[in-house]
Amino acid sequence: MSQETTSTESSTTIENSFEQFGFKRPIMQALSHAGFKLPSPIQSMAIPIIMEGRDVVGQAHTGTGKTAAFGLPILNNMHLKGGVETLVITPTRELANQVSDELFKYGKNLGIRTVTVYGGSSYGRQLGLIERGAQVVIATPGRLLDILKRNMIKDFTPATIILDEADEMLDMGFLDDINEIFSYLPSNRQTLLFSATMPQPIKKLAERILVNPEFISITKGETTNKDIAQQYYVIDENERDDAIIRLLDTQETHKVVVFCRTKREVDRLSNVLSAVGYSAKGLHGDMEQRQRESVIRGLKSDGVDILVATDVAARGIHINDVSHVINFHIPFDPESYVHRIGRTGRAGQKGMAITLVTPLEFKELQRIKSKVGTTMEHAFIPSKHDVKKAGLDRLIHDIEKQKIYDEAHLILDALKNDMDMEQIIYKLASMLLDNQRIKGPNHIGIAPERLEKIMQNLDKRGNDRHRSGHRHRSHRSRNRSGGSHRSHRSRRPRD
Repeated sequence: MSQETTSTESSTTIENSFEQFGFKRPIMQALSHAGFKLPSPIQSMAIPIIMEGRDVVGQAHTGTGKTAAFGLPILNNMHLKGGVETLVITPTRELANQVSDELFKYGKNLGIRTVTVYGGSSYGRQLGLIERGAQVVIATPGRLLDILKRNMIKDFTPATIILDEADEMLDMGFLDDINEIFSYLPSNRQTLLFSATMPQPIKKLAERILVNPEFISITKGETTNKDIAQQYYVIDENERDDAIIRLLDTQETHKVVVFCRTKREVDRLSNVLSAVGYSAKGLHGDMEQRQRESVIRGLKSDGVDILVATDVAARGIHINDVSHVINFHIPFDPESYVHRIGRTGRAGQKGMAITLVTPLEFKELQRIKSKVGTTMEHAFIPSKHDVKKAGLDRLIHDIEKQKIYDEAHLILDALKNDMDMEQIIYKLASMLLDNQRIKGPNHIGIAPERLEKIMQNLDKRGNDRHRSGHRHRSHRSRNRSGGSHRSHRSRRPRD
């Protein structure tokens, strides 16, 4: 009986691990070295199908492990007989570099060499690395199309093509480039397309470039990562700065990405946050590439705590350990919301997505919630009193845990000459409280009573419009049935 149980447990363990896929030993060693334990859902679904050589359309949000989902089986199946075997197309150079790093990590024990191809860098260096035997090319659409048009790579016949973040390439205007790129690629190939969302143009692209693909899609309820808690705060328009500062002061954050709608707003808000003591940097399309790379390096190396960015500037940037995403303004569409909050809750870590909305924007919030199929919790911004209380609790906890240094008695002995022990304690506690000063007004955001009235008025207006529309339709129906037929005929233009 015990032998049967052991056998069953062993079988279950293999079925739930990377061993189930039958990867080559060098890849399993790389996975072990990288600390991979269990495959993510997208990996469990995609890897067996890709290993069979089939085309795949995969819908997966950022941070679900999709690079490994396509990278591991492709690397495992490569022949390594010379020449480029795999081409990955990504929307931005940042994502190209990240994918290249990951694929190199998975395939280094096999001797896999990768090269990134993107604009702004030397053609000679990139082409030289390909000619010297790189088997995997990771490229952005513009530079890749230019190279293909000019026939700068001889015998370029990759057996596998991967489109990563296809919807971002659509948003960035690369769809025509992608279609043209495929006119230069061999028809006898395996093609994989991965996208966080599936707008109609991406579905049509998939129909054109893939052959009988297997569709791997998460359910509507999982369009956003289940590891991301989502909250929204209802505020007045003029409270946005105070609201975000209060939330940053009270949330336990590590790295934060704040999304704004405009470049001007990015510059302004990053300056506001820097002025109150946060290490914040802006990122938008008007910045030079050198500035952009400096900001990203700072965020990755913990030199920058808060990145303030526009949607376009943040595309393709994937940074580990982002604890919070904050929508300073609500995004324009549900797809943008999915992309934004996907910057947190990655690789099994928990994340928090916060959205600031005004009553006028509430309908947009409802539309996003409905379209994305997600749950957002309404919360109120803590008052100064709440922050003080939480600060006191943290302070008491920190004092209890504080290590006592040998030099502490020197300070205590010196103070005891002029004060009694109780005075010393009160003064030291007050000094600590001085460092906990809270910025901004006492109350930020719309109070519960006022919010309830606003919501009732919104519901009432919605019901009134519904009844008005119903009466209007009934009136038109009566007109068509006879009552106003002559009036309708009298308005008809003469021949």
